[in-house]
Amino acid sequence: MWAPDACTLPTEERPLRVAEFDDLFASALRGLDRVDPTHLRLTLDGGAQVEETARDLTARETACCSFFAFAFTSGDEELVLDVEVPAVHARVLDGLAARALEAAPRAAS
Repeated sequence: MWAPDACTLPTEERPLRVAEFDDLFASALRGLDRVDPTHLRLTLDGGAQVEETARDLTARETACCSFFAFAFTSGDEELVLDVEVPAVHARVLDGLAARALEAAPRAAS
């Protein structure tokens, strides 16, 4: 699991949160770019439902793992989600990137 010790989400709820990210990645992830060790850019399908889901999920994630910084850029056909963390949490971002690629291998191409 890629959740760090600093995460305040109760342990029993963590698998559910991971499953929510997996579902988002499997259904909407188009591309993934590791901008640098502390910055991951995810390109998702556009559309109001994907954006609503992603914004809700990232807001809840920020509530328990406040070191995450999520930024959205909406386009007509895609939604770009930039995820940044402090250097001390780069391994957490590694885990998130690995989960994304595992859930949506088509995004690697």
